[in-house]
Amino acid sequence: MIMTSSVFAVDMLRQKFGDAVQENVSLAPYTSARIGGPADVLLTIKSADELAAVMQFIWEQELPHYVLGGGSNVLVSDRGVRGIVVLNKAKEVQFETGDNPTVWCEAGVIFSNLANRCASKGLAGLEWAATVPGTVGGAVYGNAGAFGGDMAANLIHAELLTKNGREKYSVEQMGYNYRTSVLKRGEIKAIVLSALLRLKNSTKEEVSVKIEQFSERRKATQPPGASMGSMFKNPAGDHAGRLIEAAGLKGSRIGTAEISTLHGNFFVNHGETRASDVRELIDLTRATVKQKFGVELELEVELVGEW
Repeated sequence: MIMTSSVFAVDMLRQKFGDAVQENVSLAPYTSARIGGPADVLLTIKSADELAAVMQFIWEQELPHYVLGGGSNVLVSDRGVRGIVVLNKAKEVQFETGDNPTVWCEAGVIFSNLANRCASKGLAGLEWAATVPGTVGGAVYGNAGAFGGDMAANLIHAELLTKNGREKYSVEQMGYNYRTSVLKRGEIKAIVLSALLRLKNSTKEEVSVKIEQFSERRKATQPPGASMGSMFKNPAGDHAGRLIEAAGLKGSRIGTAEISTLHGNFFVNHGETRASDVRELIDLTRATVKQKFGVELELEVELVGEW
């Protein structure tokens, strides 16, 4: 249970959020890899205002916590997460049409769903996101990208919750580089509440065709089933998947965790996989690639919980 003030914290949270507060909940169902142990407390929020209120309370009480969105790009340990896991289900979306269309969305919006909603309105710009797992908040946090697009190209500003309150950060202030930001690098302590994204006018047909092309490419090159997404960042001028394949590691297994035979940068859960097995595969991959090619692979996936 969570620290000495745990009973007080849980009671206070229950008074404010009622049944949204649950104790000792397995996190596996809330991750794309379907892997992970229990959270001491799981608190599900359904609006950006709720998220801000919860986080302000958690910060005031100095409680251990982790904010979980779509659960992609994370590997939760078998021992789980001590403290409070805030499950972000804030999903309001507002479109602004005209010559310079935009979409404002709360951080818990599933990014691929948003891309398809844009398509249904004939709005272009987020086609690349139609196959990206996870939430808008996670995409803002990690500068998600695919097929030549990324969050840095679409974001106008993000609303963040900092210790000073709610603040708007422009795309320039987010300090984006390849799959990273000021948030991911820990340069500022903040929570993504919402984002305003730039779109373009198009037609339903054009946008839908592009999404379908990206989806087909994704299916042809990436494995189905439960995985965390890309395990490692691509090294400068190379691809992690190519290096892993060249090292002869595709198809390697520990327990029911496997380095995909289709794409070396995807680790697949074949059922009841332990996080410790995935961690062993990660260590094996990094050591082998370093030994054979002298390249240090850097994790894109975040390790969460007690390791």
